[in-house]
Amino acid sequence: MLKRLEGEAASVLATALGQLQELHLPGARALHRERLERALALSQTVLDAAERGGVEPPTLAGARLTRLLAHNARAQDGRHGAGQLSRSAQRAPTSAGCDEGWTRVEGIVANCEASADEAGRLAALLGDARAERAARSARKAAKAARLVMDQRNHAYTFHTDPSFSFGEGWYVAAAGVLAEIDIQIEADKPQSEQAEHFLRSAGLSARLVPYRSRPRANKALPDLVARAFAAGPQAAQDKLRAAFLHGAATDGAIASWADSALIETSAEQKKVLVWVRDGVHHPGRNSTLAELTELCSLMKAKALLPVLIGDALPDGAAPEGAVDLTLFWRLPLFQGVDMRRAQLQLFEHLRRAHALVGQIGVTTAGMDGPALMGLETMYLTQEPNPRLGRWVGAVPGYQEILRVDGYLGRIGETLTRWSHKRVRPT
Repeated sequence: MLKRLEGEAASVLATALGQLQELHLPGARALHRERLERALALSQTVLDAAERGGVEPPTLAGARLTRLLAHNARAQDGRHGAGQLSRSAQRAPTSAGCDEGWTRVEGIVANCEASADEAGRLAALLGDARAERAARSARKAAKAARLVMDQRNHAYTFHTDPSFSFGEGWYVAAAGVLAEIDIQIEADKPQSEQAEHFLRSAGLSARLVPYRSRPRANKALPDLVARAFAAGPQAAQDKLRAAFLHGAATDGAIASWADSALIETSAEQKKVLVWVRDGVHHPGRNSTLAELTELCSLMKAKALLPVLIGDALPDGAAPEGAVDLTLFWRLPLFQGVDMRRAQLQLFEHLRRAHALVGQIGVTTAGMDGPALMGLETMYLTQEPNPRLGRWVGAVPGYQEILRVDGYLGRIGETLTRWSHKRVRPT
């Protein structure tokens, strides 16, 4: 009977090893793992019987070799699994999901190392070249799997290529201030220097780490920011304002530029930023002239002055009665080493000196810097945003407006409230 079990174990293992080229097929890897576990269980039964005596030496040696080869195959599979799972863990939409994924990776690595240890023990008992080669292979796989854990990158990336979302930098910096994450700066890009300057001036020098591959996914950042705000909205906002603005007065050149751009408007008239989006990424989210015109009409009906800002206008035509500040960010004034703080100072000056009461626009991260600084915000979206939706109810004054029946009415209600805000331009 034991000889039959040993033969069955060897047969199951041979089937598993004979189909290695098919592991990419649906369901094949799960079946491969089942066969390995079956071979290990059958061979272990023979070895357990050997401890009680009565097992022929060839049968015992065969069971040991089958078990050794199965552990080697298990270690190889573990190395593969650790690598694959680590990638998905790093892309998790929340930091908790990322950590949970890596906990599973650690379990895989531990199993891989256990298989390598058992393969080494069996190779010493067998004492032949084939067994030693298999044991070395298992040890190599275990080391590679452990390296995956050792090379885990806890940092989030501050992207500095102008083609990447500028607004995402607000998430990285805000999470650095509020959640003390590690930050790596994308190096040797057009805005690398500006990013480092902003982060260091925000007091985040201790959070900066050298750039390396496979960082955490930035899509987890809004959740970290939301949790900090949920724990204490005013404290979180005060902390960000202190880090990003230092309470300093607006740069004189920025104030002069804004005053000149709004010279034909009344400082007392309440104003709303209307963000224009015209991006290559997800073009279906871009602003349309029809909706911009509708929004501006709603504002004017509430005695609010629309101030267009962001990307170039669709068709290059501004709705009647709106102030056009689009593409302001391309001006040299907002492209220097202090470019990020310069933008925030512009928004602060508009609040303090020109009665800016809120902002509205399609989902664009450009709005989120001012939102974190305390500017009430309505962002428009076709469907609930799983990332920024976390800010609703956490970041003060942050609203998600779904484009469903009656959405313009909801916007109108908020605009009415904004029109009655008490402001005292300085």
